[in-house]
Amino acid sequence: MANRILQPLSAGFRLGVALRSAAYQRGWFKTQRLGRPVVSVGNLTLGGSGKTPLVAFIAKTLLKRGWRPGILTRGYGRRCGSELVALEPRPCRVADAHQVGDEPALLAKLLPEVPIVVCADRYRAGRLAEETFHVDAHILDDGFQHLALARDLDIVALDVTQEFSDRALLPAGRLREPCAALARAHLVVLTRVDLRGPEPLKHQVERLNPRARIFRSGTKLCGLVDVETGRVLTPEVLRGGPVFAFCGLGNPGAFFADLRRWGFTVVAENAFPDHYAYTEADLERLSRRARQAGATALLTTEKDAVNFPSLWESEPPILACVIQAEIAEAEEFEQALQEGLEAAQKVG
Repeated sequence: MANRILQPLSAGFRLGVALRSAAYQRGWFKTQRLGRPVVSVGNLTLGGSGKTPLVAFIAKTLLKRGWRPGILTRGYGRRCGSELVALEPRPCRVADAHQVGDEPALLAKLLPEVPIVVCADRYRAGRLAEETFHVDAHILDDGFQHLALARDLDIVALDVTQEFSDRALLPAGRLREPCAALARAHLVVLTRVDLRGPEPLKHQVERLNPRARIFRSGTKLCGLVDVETGRVLTPEVLRGGPVFAFCGLGNPGAFFADLRRWGFTVVAENAFPDHYAYTEADLERLSRRARQAGATALLTTEKDAVNFPSLWESEPPILACVIQAEIAEAEEFEQALQEGLEAAQKVG
């Protein structure tokens, strides 16, 4: 019922998106181009599509193939939204999520050799990355709607567990653009195919954009990290035992489903808003609920862990799941990425 009531507002939102797109196409709004190729990694929804693991996968792929990539990101949810923050590459790099945002903080940890520039003005960020860190390729994080910056390769992540129809357009749903916007994409990655068959969504994508190359991606659990001590554990130590799950993600249900698919016995779960900044009181309450449920540990994500307060204690322990994107057609995806960047270099 709520979605039906909001549909007229969604129609107004659709009109606003169309007017903005037309303004860029006709040159009323300026699109700026950087000196090095830009790979945009984005989605059509308000988070929850598995974009961040995909960004990490792409960065590692480019490093492996001899590129010097940098990541350009807005840093959603940080305290100083207009400030430019450059995270230079260095071993054991740690970034403050309050200063740069939780996703850049996580990427800084996962990719210590990759420079990350956080700024709402991604052109300004890219210029700094080229001049200071001498990058030869940019990864534009959450860039599909950032039409102010020209890109050479648009990669869109679509979660197969979420509704993909114009009925889900904001504010009635979570879509930031109508489905037809997918026509701009060069590569489409269907994520979370471990949880649901990708064929229905694949057919929709083929109908909307017959030129786009389509890939399938799942989530792989690589290990567990005790958030308080940093100790690394294998998932086997907890499989079969009772655990309490919590997260602040765009699609928390997918994380909880993944935990069960990975063999954990989830006795209780708690979902927070996306990008949630936890307090000591939150963690105390979660620990108390976990003890009441008889859980031997609390499980969350690495993205959530960077949003914890600096001082806290938990009994039972809180363990962060180390998760990686796993693309079924990895070799073909890497080759498509390489070809897109090489083509951009020739044009440039």
